Amino acid sequence: MATAAIFSSLRRRRSPSLEAFLAPVDLTQVALLQTLAAVSSELISCFSDKPFFFQRRNSRSLIRKIEIFLVMLEYLRDSGSRSMPSLPSTAILCFKELYLLLYRSKILLDYCAQSSKLWLLLQNHSISGHFHDLNQEISTLLDVFPINDVGLSDDVREQVELLQKHARKAKLYVDKSDENLRLRFFSFLNEFDNGRIPNHVDLRLFFVERLGIRDAKSCRSEIEFLEEQIVNHEGDIEPTACVLNGFVAITRYCRFLLFGFEEDEVQLPSRKQKKPRKGLITREIADTFVTIPKDFCCPISLDLMRDPVIISTGQTYDRSSIVRWLEEGHCTCPKTGQLLIHTRLVPNRALRNLIMQWCTAHSVPYDPPEAADAPAESFSEALPIKAATEANRATTTLLVQHLANGSQGAQAIAAREIRLLAKTGKKNRAFIAEAGAIPHLCKLLSSSNPVAQENSVTAMLNLSIYDKNKSLIMDEDGCLRSIVEVLRLGLTTEARENAAATLFSLSAVHDYKKRIADQGGAIEALAGLLRVGTPRGKKDAVTALFNLSTHSDNYAR
Repeated sequence: MATAAIFSSLRRRRSPSLEAFLAPVDLTQVALLQTLAAVSSELISCFSDKPFFFQRRNSRSLIRKIEIFLVMLEYLRDSGSRSMPSLPSTAILCFKELYLLLYRSKILLDYCAQSSKLWLLLQNHSISGHFHDLNQEISTLLDVFPINDVGLSDDVREQVELLQKHARKAKLYVDKSDENLRLRFFSFLNEFDNGRIPNHVDLRLFFVERLGIRDAKSCRSEIEFLEEQIVNHEGDIEPTACVLNGFVAITRYCRFLLFGFEEDEVQLPSRKQKKPRKGLITREIADTFVTIPKDFCCPISLDLMRDPVIISTGQTYDRSSIVRWLEEGHCTCPKTGQLLIHTRLVPNRALRNLIMQWCTAHSVPYDPPEAADAPAESFSEALPIKAATEANRATTTLLVQHLANGSQGAQAIAAREIRLLAKTGKKNRAFIAEAGAIPHLCKLLSSSNPVAQENSVTAMLNLSIYDKNKSLIMDEDGCLRSIVEVLRLGLTTEARENAAATLFSLSAVHDYKKRIADQGGAIEALAGLLRVGTPRGKKDAVTALFNLSTHSDNYAR
């Protein structure tokens, strides 16, 4: 991608079209100058009054350079309209190079204006380096540019020569106050890593006073931005995904410590509708009645694999299927049941090539995934460092306190956050249960608030994945009955489906299979979901029923 080639460590927000990085061709001299002047004017208009929180000096310096270029371009453009002699070929080449530099400037300025504060802080050195690189290239361009041969007026030439002089002398600039803030952020990480919770006053001073993060919504946006970097990283991210997980955990802790629980943000998670893919492989194969070789099918979806990847046990799955399996909190191989040593996904290129050859030979359309040839990737959940674990533990303490004593809205928010924390990592699931969350989540299962009910049953599902928590859930008075009631009469489809999935998870323990089946209405509710549920709900119901049926006392049922 063009953006990655130019700013390899920058966030992949929006990749511009290829044309943005091609110098204009077949333009007349006047048209070229008009184009450059228009681009320069747009840049100045967009960013001259933009309140950059970080990289202020570097941004202003770059904008001032563009302003001087605009003065020169407008002078030459207006002179060209009065039949000015043709520009030298060297000047034309320099202007085409300037076109590329202007667009690169636009990307960098836009990046600094739209990225989150914490991300810009962590990338302080890197982004400062990008500004310096641009300045060096501007300096080189001005050294080559034939200033005395393009007919500039004395005052315009003087401005350009002054710009040339300053560009030559410019050095890499890293704002000291920004750098001190960055080091302070790392010091919080170090404190958590050493088992200490940073002082409340220091955290408030850093987040609220220094960074201007003044409410829960802003803090949540910062968290989401950092999480997006972890998901989108390509192995070359700095800081590493492990360290970023630590910063996410610290920021989440501060979100609740500093800003409490805002009731107005309680809402059901939106369900993103996936767009139907063009030419679905399985449909095309069904139409041609071709039998797919078994080894080409994903063991999870049973469909032809588009992007086969190998997990730590040596088994191969389609990437989308195994990623969903891991996102649901599983830490075992679906086929063998072995515990995964790590969650790295290694592309099985040999198998993918065989699948492509087979599809070609049988005239079966094959739609390879984007970036199929990317280097070995890791699942977005990186192994947590100690700081992340300790910060999450501190956050859990706050959440459980509000589960126990908070308002209805605060309880719904706390349940949602526990749901998210319990989704990733055995340690998180362990200390959430140790903090006493299960009894309070159990009470929320009967809530009349659909958000609270859905989040609590899903949190229970995620906690149940950790084997030691299964007994805590089953032994909690009335908890199994409440889960079955959600399955029968849950206020949302998601709540009912996740209740079924929770029963499936709990039924992994043989002794619990009879207790679940004996719970009034459980079997009937699962059968009902199997008849009228969504595809996912039917899958949850049938797997739960199958698990329960393996107990001899449940055969009759």
